[in-house]
Amino acid sequence: MAQQQPGRSRRAVIGAAIAGLPATLLLRTAAASDKMTKPQADYQNMPNGIYSCGMCTLFVAPDGCKVVDGTISKDGWCKAFAPVD
Repeated sequence: MAQQQPGRSRRAVIGAAIAGLPATLLLRTAAASDKMTKPQADYQNMPNGIYSCGMCTLFVAPDGCKVVDGTISKDGWCKAFAPVD
């Protein structure tokens, strides 16, 4: 008979590695897509009435946003607009 080694078996280690693979891929995908694309945010290069990206708490000067990917205009607007208090 084969002697069993103390600790985990090779089958248990392989099973644990396979079980952890989907969780690793999900975490990597979430980190890669932290921001919305311009179409997802319904971004437009013109203001919505008196509201514009320059008046939003998410605007990052000079041409960025905390939630929308890419270069944006301070005169633009999207559905994630959050007015400055």
